[in-house]
Amino acid sequence: MTEYTEEERRILAYLTDSVTRGERYVRSRTIADAIGLTAKEVGTRLPRLAEKADDVEIEKWGRARSTTWRVTQG
Repeated sequence: MTEYTEEERRILAYLTDSVTRGERYVRSRTIADAIGLTAKEVGTRLPRLAEKADDVEIEKWGRARSTTWRVTQG
């Protein structure tokens, strides 16, 4: 079983909820505002979660002013 930090669990819970509501693209700032972390804290954890998470697939999608992440069910 994969071990997650408390912050990673909060991010995964947000992403799982977002995917079930039909949202597929998110930014670190949006996640951070919703769960009480900084965008930098979220942004540094998302690449690690992309490797570890089984419930959702996380893919770095685009970069304009900030990185957009594509999230789908795993």
